[in-house]
Amino acid sequence: MVDETNPLPQDVQATFCATLVDEWIRLGVVHAVIAPGSRSTPLALAITDRAELRTHVVHDERVAGFVALGLGLEGVPALLLCTSGTAAANFFPAVVEAGLSAVPMLVVTADRPEELRGVGAPQTIDQIDLYGRHVRWSRDAGVADDAERSLWRDLAHDAWINAVSNAAAGPVQLNLPFREPLLGRASALPEQTPRPTPSVGGSRSTAPVPTAVDAERGVILAGGRSGVAASDVAALHRATGWPIIADPMSAMRPLAGSVSYADSLLRDRGFAENHRPDVIVRLGRPASSKVLAEWTASTGATLIQVGGPGVIDPDRNVTAVCSMADLLAATVGGRGATGWTEAWSVADALADTSIEAALAGEAELSEPGVARTVAAALPDGAVLTVASSMPIRDLEWFGGRSAVAHANRGANGIDGVVSTALGRALAGETSVVLLGDLAFAHDSNALLGLRARDADLRIVVVDNDGGGIFSFLPQASALAPDRFEQLFGTPLGVDVLALADAHGISTATVKTVDELTSHLACPGPSVIRVPSDRRHNVVVHGRLHAAVAAALDARG
Repeated sequence: MVDETNPLPQDVQATFCATLVDEWIRLGVVHAVIAPGSRSTPLALAITDRAELRTHVVHDERVAGFVALGLGLEGVPALLLCTSGTAAANFFPAVVEAGLSAVPMLVVTADRPEELRGVGAPQTIDQIDLYGRHVRWSRDAGVADDAERSLWRDLAHDAWINAVSNAAAGPVQLNLPFREPLLGRASALPEQTPRPTPSVGGSRSTAPVPTAVDAERGVILAGGRSGVAASDVAALHRATGWPIIADPMSAMRPLAGSVSYADSLLRDRGFAENHRPDVIVRLGRPASSKVLAEWTASTGATLIQVGGPGVIDPDRNVTAVCSMADLLAATVGGRGATGWTEAWSVADALADTSIEAALAGEAELSEPGVARTVAAALPDGAVLTVASSMPIRDLEWFGGRSAVAHANRGANGIDGVVSTALGRALAGETSVVLLGDLAFAHDSNALLGLRARDADLRIVVVDNDGGGIFSFLPQASALAPDRFEQLFGTPLGVDVLALADAHGISTATVKTVDELTSHLACPGPSVIRVPSDRRHNVVVHGRLHAAVAAALDARG
């Protein structure tokens, strides 16, 4: 029995941890990701004592961080726990991405108590404010004190509120020092305190909406992580008649008035010059297309930014920042289709036909063909995650109207692509991930224990033996081939299928649309390899863009 009048320190720690977990469950936490270790024992036991939580033990902290990110993409933070020392540092890439992409995450780092800090104790680093400005909030809570039990639920609540804040959702860090002994027994928890439900819905802006919204020549750039509802974007399109240039990350390509091939269209100088808008409304993050970004910056149009995450003005040309509510209020009415709208729609249809015809003539799958096939053949109800290198670009440029995906575009790194997709699979979704062999090898620890998990994860690896995206950069032609390969091509020499086989994962190599479609239909976990050649891939991209340009020229 626990003596509640004079509890042992280890029992206080256990009760403290049980209270935090109880409060987080009450607030809505469903998933907990634990990177195993000793110092985190009190909280790990409190988590696994609660059947309401789905607990995922992940051996690699870097993987665990991105699994938590994948679990949090729908807006409910996962609880992420590690032991003390460099374990906490290995969460850093996922914390950075979550911060830049406004993905909520409850990061709990176990720590040594104050008397063991700064004296050379093993597995001890300075963990206070470890993640700096990459988190929305951080606290070093101190060793649990029974005299402060009335504040424990407030601590858990503060962490939650700062993670899910509608204005700036993101990761938070709670640093918890624990003293040995680490094993204790929880007593009665402090009573729950009624609190108001956190408000949802964006606040209205105070900045006036520019009068340019009355212009006929406008475009809507729909990007990822905007927090804007598709129904509001559709309403804005109806009110203005402006085409929607939709990034796959926006999930808005199926909307009426959407444009899927802006990158290829704007590579045609005539089209780009003749279709300069007077106003641009950008929702969320910019797309990956450099062509689109340069055209946007060169138009001189009034640029209105709507939705985050964070400050989005890399070219420092944003004219105004408005809420969607204010923008819709300023565009009441319905201009309907115009010649401007029709011109974009017809050009987009021409691009679709041209790209489809060019890819249909391929004997074997090209990298653009892989992206287009994955987008079209995604199983019903499945979610797609793509790497932030060539896969997101191929999906954006050639995926068509069915292209809907998530990519870690906050920091645009190749970190944790498989792990992010694994997090989405652990949330109960059929999860497909498209990436290159370099990103796959970089995150191969996500395969640890995968076969034993309840996760339908289907991994499509474009295997071009290195960093394919660098073949499109000036370095590819400016440097001697051997030097380019040493620094940028970086061939891995990794047998992708053998790596997957080592983890007991089902594997296959495919070379045609039918083969890829067939394997995508099979439940995972699985690794599907598509061989490719980096130099030939550059040629294929040029051929597809040329086909669109030829179609535009023929139309006149």
